[in-house]
Amino acid sequence: MQLRTLLLLLVLAAVAAFAALNWGAIAAPTTLSLGFAAIEAPLGLIMLALIVVLTTVFLLFVVYLQTTVLLDARRNARELRSQRELADQAEASRFSQLHTFLEEELRKIEERDAAALERMLARTEQLERELRTAVETAGNTLAAYIGELEDRLEGGRGTRA
Repeated sequence: MQLRTLLLLLVLAAVAAFAALNWGAIAAPTTLSLGFAAIEAPLGLIMLALIVVLTTVFLLFVVYLQTTVLLDARRNARELRSQRELADQAEASRFSQLHTFLEEELRKIEERDAAALERMLARTEQLERELRTAVETAGNTLAAYIGELEDRLEGGRGTRA
């Protein structure tokens, strides 16, 4: 139990005990002036009734305030929930946009890589052809030089013999 509730119950119990112990004095009739008339009534009972009425009004006011606060808290919780859902949807949307962007960028990179690979392979083939041509040319030149040397050597032998 909360401290305030306990304190309130203790005060109400003290008032009830006081009223029970002094019931004779509370119920004793007294002359009371209402301003325009005088009546004979128990002053203590009237004061006790006023305390009960004021306590009831106070409790109703507290219940009203708690109900209002509870309804506001529920409304705020609903609004927070809806805002959280909107934020989650926006985040999911950003994730899907990021996913789409990354897929597109990866596709572009793959296309660039494929094009670069094709260019590299074409250049490699061209260099290979040029190298073969150069090797054939060098081979032919070397064969011509060797043939010329053979001719010279054969020509030099024929003059000595």
